Amino acid sequence: MQSPSLSKNDYKGSPSTLCTGCGHDLISNQISNACFNLGIHPFEVAKMSGIGCSSKLPAYFMSQSFAFNSMHGRMAPVTTGAKLANPQLKMLGISGDGDTASIGIGGFVHLIKRNLPMVYLVANNGVYGLTKGQFSPTADPRSPRKNGEIFLFETLDVCTLSLELGCGFVARSFVGNPSQLSMILQKAFQHSGTAVIDILSPCITFNNHDESMKSYSYLKAHEVPMKEVAPFADPLAATAEIRKAYKNGEVLTGIFYENSEAATLLEKLNVPARPLASYRETELRPSRETFETMMAEYM
Repeated sequence: MQSPSLSKNDYKGSPSTLCTGCGHDLISNQISNACFNLGIHPFEVAKMSGIGCSSKLPAYFMSQSFAFNSMHGRMAPVTTGAKLANPQLKMLGISGDGDTASIGIGGFVHLIKRNLPMVYLVANNGVYGLTKGQFSPTADPRSPRKNGEIFLFETLDVCTLSLELGCGFVARSFVGNPSQLSMILQKAFQHSGTAVIDILSPCITFNNHDESMKSYSYLKAHEVPMKEVAPFADPLAATAEIRKAYKNGEVLTGIFYENSEAATLLEKLNVPARPLASYRETELRPSRETFETMMAEYM
């Protein structure tokens, strides 16, 4: 529900410095729209990122929100600590296919296993756009670079990996389908645990040629959008359909799986809703008697 005290201008950020036509700018627009439509105040959101073109996005929307740009591949553990310190903040993690599926994959795996309440976006273009277009782990073997170089390995699919790890909300979208992306983002913000969205976002500079399976032209011609409601009853069925579509050269998009029954990390640890910084020293420091009792347990 939109907040009557806020306008769309309150969800704007700084002007983008990304390449003209970059799909990532379309992601920024839809994040702003989704938060505005849900009535999420910018003050309630913490924008977390790592390193890469995708991790520059927090500067381009909701400038009134909190933000933290971490080291390359370290967005997931930093976000975990931030959420535990202040459970009241809505965590929005913005990463890339390299930042998540390569150097940051360990943190990504454990974040999902812990079911941290957050929306985790992967701006996926199959290349390292910030360092001149080298292949990332999500590149496609059938999709050469402009110079004809072939990717030698099988692609790492963010969605099937997330399903295998037990993620309770897994979706894929394409920046060329803004209405679907906006819908998925809104549903992700309403999910209680970790919500992963793999967003296909063509790199206009290094991976938008005719032979690329992550180009605007290929994705527009081969995207197969699903109905709004998650159609798969279990992760195995979703995984099978994603792989079947990929083998046929198709790109399946939509919400593949949604289940809010699993306990979140905050629930498992009995984390109080009150932010850690709001506690007084007298509330955090145990009495001498309590301290002695605690120490005796270790003797």
